[in-house]
Formats: sequence, structure tokens, C-alpha cells
Amino acid sequence: MDEKKVIRISVRNLVEFLLRSGDIDRRTGGFTDRDAMQAGTRQHQKIQKKMGSAYQAEVPLLFEREYDHFVLKIEGRADGILTDEEGVLIDEIKGTYRELEKMEEPVMVHLAQAKCYAYIYGSQNQLTQIGILMTYCLLESDEERFRQPLTKEEVLPSSSNWRIRHFRMQYQIEELTQWFEGLLEQYYQWAEFQFQWQKKRDESMQGLEFPFPYRSGQRDLVTSVYRTILRKKELFVQAPTGVGKTMSTVFPAIRAIGEGYGERLFYLTAKTITRTVAEEAISILKSKGLFFKAITLTAREKMCVLEEPECDPIHCPRARGHYDRINDAVFEILTEGSEYDREAILDHAEKWQVCPHELQFDIASWVDGIICDYNYAFDPTAKLKRFFGEGTKGDYIFLIDEAHNLVDRGREMFSASLVKEDIMEIRRALRPYSPGKKLEKALNRCNHQMLVYKRECENCTELESVSSFVLMLNSLLEELEKYMESHTGSQIGKQLLDFYFQLQNFVSIYELLDENYLIYTSYLENGDFVLRLFCVNPASNLQKCINQGRAAVFFSATLLPIQYYKKMFSTNKDDYAIYVDSPFAKENRTLLIGREVSTKYTRRNLDEYDKIAFYIYAVTSARKGNYMVFFPSYRLLQDVYGVFEKKYQTEDMRCLLQETAMKEREREAFLLSFAEENDHTLVGFCIMGGIFSEGIDLDGEKLIGAIVVGTGIPQVGPERELLKQYYDRHEENGFDYAYRYPGMNKVLQAAGRVIRTTTDRGVILLLDQRFLNAEYRQLFPREWSDYRISSRETVKEEIGEFWRYQDSRS
Repeated sequence: MDEKKVIRISVRNLVEFLLRSGDIDRRTGGFTDRDAMQAGTRQHQKIQKKMGSAYQAEVPLLFEREYDHFVLKIEGRADGILTDEEGVLIDEIKGTYRELEKMEEPVMVHLAQAKCYAYIYGSQNQLTQIGILMTYCLLESDEERFRQPLTKEEVLPSSSNWRIRHFRMQYQIEELTQWFEGLLEQYYQWAEFQFQWQKKRDESMQGLEFPFPYRSGQRDLVTSVYRTILRKKELFVQAPTGVGKTMSTVFPAIRAIGEGYGERLFYLTAKTITRTVAEEAISILKSKGLFFKAITLTAREKMCVLEEPECDPIHCPRARGHYDRINDAVFEILTEGSEYDREAILDHAEKWQVCPHELQFDIASWVDGIICDYNYAFDPTAKLKRFFGEGTKGDYIFLIDEAHNLVDRGREMFSASLVKEDIMEIRRALRPYSPGKKLEKALNRCNHQMLVYKRECENCTELESVSSFVLMLNSLLEELEKYMESHTGSQIGKQLLDFYFQLQNFVSIYELLDENYLIYTSYLENGDFVLRLFCVNPASNLQKCINQGRAAVFFSATLLPIQYYKKMFSTNKDDYAIYVDSPFAKENRTLLIGREVSTKYTRRNLDEYDKIAFYIYAVTSARKGNYMVFFPSYRLLQDVYGVFEKKYQTEDMRCLLQETAMKEREREAFLLSFAEENDHTLVGFCIMGGIFSEGIDLDGEKLIGAIVVGTGIPQVGPERELLKQYYDRHEENGFDYAYRYPGMNKVLQAAGRVIRTTTDRGVILLLDQRFLNAEYRQLFPREWSDYRISSRETVKEEIGEFWRYQDSRS
């Protein structure tokens, strides 16, 4: 007989899921249950060391219950087990930021966690009774006072310097057995649902085939992804547009899950448009008979039913009693629904009067695939704790789309900034509300230290350490927490909460500091003074996140040079890499490089703008159609357009200019212009690295030419220069890492807008003589090996020749 399926859940997840109740209330910032991570771990270790030889620390515990269809395994780790003449005591240690003297009893879910450990240990060791010691320690302390716990449910004597508080209980095993069996009874329906659904899902994959004829290189890609998952590795994929990267990664990942080589798929993206492509891929497989539950996570602002999210029971009726209703709401949509898109979730949340944003997260705990932004898996402040909390691990498969975006996104997620003027603004805002001397003093100390940093700063100054300042911030956090707990209805509550989260993030990122970080002070464009913890290389932090799963596939059409991206995303030495050749015929496009043009700052003048404008005219006048011209900056775009409009734009030409901070409706209208059948030539002037340079599909006649002006290198600034200096010190080419690689990626993305399908025809023109240098040509993809050098004298004839050839083929 086949072995029964094993369903696992941790003790903590079990009690937090089944026993949650009450309101959503973000007014206090959630600091009473803040994930302490390293700080909490250090406090645990200090306390455990003081307990003596009769104390066992970090004891793993496992409970198994066999049912008809599956085996349920409930796992956990007791912080400590103490055996003495009075019997056995389960010690559960919790770090907290609350004022311990105000605690009257343990937090319910904390006690429930300890009761589970007590039942498991007591029943497995044939005990008749067992004790529980709840130990709460105040975090951010340099010391903690430990006293022997009292024999009754009592606490340490009153003190003006609380560091530890104990609650002690005694239970009969018979009593704990009855309580624990009640938990199992509640959880059984969820485990049975999980088993029956996964059985149906896996059976639907028998005989499931790739839904399209394989394109060139596609079968190798599918095989490589499957092999990577099987071997628990990481894979880097350079695959040009049109290969079908999404289906080629999603299909083998889903098949692997069905064969037991993964429990959940995370499809991670940087942009909304690529999430849609992943949804379509899964939808196609479902149309072929696959049963697969998938959900796309949406930002709070787009899910909230209020005009502005205010997650507390006073402003939002959905928040009031949300946790009393949420489990029933989730179970119904899982068992009766089949689609989990935004509209379905909003409708279901309306029916049950729960928060739709939180509802989607609870649904995500039970589905097979999650499509979401990078930050839900990687960002320390936004990642899904139910999957990626400290100490948690799962058999997850990560598919990371448009992975080239993860360099800057990764740096930003693991960096933090603190602005001096924000501290002063909070100090002014609090003054009319009598915040108390301790809070005022904490704010003044932090502001004074920022002033010291400011006086020592010359434009951009690196610092060796800010450890003493972080201690001040911790004291400020504690005082803010006390104030917010006692002033939940404050008129400046939202402003205070935002500032609190900013401080909290800074302190949390500080805990991650290592050789991959720089600390510096500088000035923002508006003159404000900023202290920044800058993650230069996010690889180590990203690797810790990836290690919480089974396997990861990083893929993009512009993952060149691939060794650079491997160094940015992974600390492994044995990662796989694959280069997929373009499936499109080279004769479908022509690639030209204009040799006389330069976009260097020292060469920017009317004469140079005229050269660029002429090249644009030569390309766009050769054939009626839609074109995009990509510039490295708005300033250069406007300067060149000014010349083009006056000198070269004809009556049968219409030009559209990308504006700064375009609204969603404006962006849609811009793209819609390219989808329409135009009786004139349409030229879009756009920004490299912007919203129209990647992640959009304009196939067929929607776009027949792309002109890329400049090498795309980022603007010189303090942080870019720090990047350059950092890699120079580490014996790498700092200019490559800080400027050339990021710039060339923008170029490749912009050029990739032209050829999207096998029937597309088009022109790519690169305008900057630096493209002819070896340092840039070695970054060209393989399919660019047929580039031709052009000039103002030859460009019109070369473009005309290309289109005549295309006409002869049709």
C-alpha cells in the first residue's frame, strides 16, 4: 500500500490560525506582537543560559495523528523544559516591547502554544500533570534580571526597571488532552479539505502536456527548470522575448508540484503586466484539464473599501470582529469557489463583512500558486510571515520573472533611511498633546545626534558605525509605543504610526548590517538631511529568503552578463545557468548603430540634438507605422523633440511624449494609440527604464521600430558613486557595476519592444558611438551579432533596403 500523505503544521501556526479572534487594529502598529527576530533570539539565549543543568533548551516536539486519508504532523520547539523536585515545567519565552508591569495575564495564543507543548511532552512521557512557565522579556535591553519563578501564578515584585515577567500555571494532562483534542477536531476539516483538493489536483496532472508546439530552445528550458526543482538548486535563465518564458517555467513547476517535488508555487514579479501573463499561463493549463488554485495578491490601496485605508474598528466596520468571521469566510470560498481574482475576493469579503486585503492572504495559505510582487517574498517589512517568518521553511518553488529588476529592488528592500526633518516634524506635531518628558527627551536626543552627523557631512559622508544612535532609536520606539497604546484616538495617530514604522524599519535593517552594507549621510534633492543604511549587494539577504524554499528560477530577456546577476542574487557557487537562443529569424529585423552620435554630457548641444533628430526622421519616414524613441532622461527627450518638431516632423506624423508621473488612465491612453489602426506615422518619445520600455507587448504592426538614444547609464549621484567605489575596493570594475550594466539593461529592454512574435518585422537603431566599444559590444545578446554600422549618409538607404526586402517576402 502507498504511504499516507503527511500534512504538516507548526504548533504556532495551528494556534494562531484556530484561536484568533477580535478586531484588526493597526493604530498601535502591531508592536505588542512585533517579530523580534535576532533581538528575541539573543534574549532567549541569555535567559536559557541562566537556568542551570536541569534545564533543556530548544527541545523539538512532534505529535502525529493518523486519519483515514492522511497523517497529521504537528511540530514545534519548546524554548525550555525544566525538571526538578516539583515536576516538569514547560518554559515558553516571548520577547516583547510592551510595558511588562501592565501585563495582567499571558497573551492567549502564547499560552495556547505552551499548552500544546505541555500536552505533547506530558502525554508522550506518561505524566499526569505538568507545569507551564510563561516568560516575557523586555527587548532592546542590555541586561535582564532573572529571579526564580514563584510557585503560583504570580509576577516579579514591582520594579521601576522591568526586564522579565513570569506567569506560572499547573495543568492536569487529562485537562490538556481534552483541550488539545478540541483543536484537532477544529483543524480536521481544513486538513481533510487540503488532502482531497491536492489529490484532485495531482490526478489532473496525469498526462498533462505542454500546451503548445515547442519553439526553438523551449524544450531545453522546460527540462532545465524541472531538473533545477528536482535537485533543489537555483537556475539563471537568459531567454529573449518570444521564447515563451512564462509557460516554459510555470508548466514544469506545476508538474513538479504534482509529483511531490514542491508544495507551493510563488510567481514573483516587479510589474502588474507580468502578473497578468502568469495568470494567463495558468488559465491555459486549466483549460487543458488542470485543477490548480492560484491567487494574485493585490496592494492594500486597491483592495480597501474605504477611500483611504484606516485599519481599525473605529473607522472600518470590516475591521470590527474581522477575526471572528474570517475562518468561515475562507473555508467557504475555498470549498465553493474556483476563481480568486480581485473581483471574486471583493464580492466574498462584502458577503462576510471582512477585510478583502486580509482575506486574500488567508486564501493564499491554502492555494497551490501565488502570483505577487517581489516584496511579499523578500522585503523584511512586507513579506508574508505565514510563509517566510523567522525560522519557517517550506517546499516552495520561486519563479522570479523580469529578474533584472531585482537588483535595484533588492537593494531598496534591504536598505533603510532616516530623515532628520521627519524627527523634527513629529516633535512639532506632538508638542500640543503633552507627550511627556521621556518621549520629548528621546526625540531630542535622536534629533541632536542627527545634527551631529549633519555638521560632519560634506555632500556625502560614509560612517563606520551608528550603533549608539540605534540605541537611541530603540528608546524612542519604546516611548512611542507607550504613547500610542494610551492615545489610540489621537488626531496625529496616522502621522505618528507612519513615523513609527519608519523607525522600526531602520532598526530592523540595522540588524542585517554586514560587509554588504555601507552607512552614509547625504542630502536629498529638497535639501533634507538623510542617514542611510545602504545594501550594496543584496545577494546574502536574498539567499536567506530563497533558502526558505526548495528551488528558484531567475529569468529575464536581459540577464546579461549572467555572472553579474548571479553575484547580485545568490551566494551559492553551484547555481545553474542557461542561455536560450532567439526563436525568431534574424532577417525579420535590422539592427543599426549610428556612429556619429554621442549622448555624453560634454557633447550635448544643438548640433548633437540635430543629429539625433535626423536619425529619428530617417527611420520613421521610411515606412508608415508606429515607432518608439527611448531617451535616458526627460531633459534630453525634450531637447531633441524640440529640434525634431521644428525641423523634421511632417504633416502625416503624430508625436506622443511620455510625461512625468503619468496617471494610469494617461498611460493606458498612450498605449492605446499604438493599438489603433492609424492612417499616419505615430512616434512615441519615451524614457529608457520607464513604464513603456519594458513589460508591454506591442506585436505585429503596433510597433515596427525602436530607436534607443544613449547607453542608458544612470545619472551620476552620491549613491552611484558609492557603488562604484565599493566594487573598485572589492577588485571588480566599479563603473560596470554602478553604471554600464544597469544602463545596458535598459537598452536591451527598450530594443526588445520591437520583435515579439514570429510574424513581427521591425527596425532597431542604437544611437551612441559608445555602442561600438568592446566594453558594450560584449554585453550584446547573441542574436545581435549581425549589427551594422550606420551613418547619416547611409541610414535612409539601409532602412529602405530592409523594408523593400520585407515587402518582397510577403
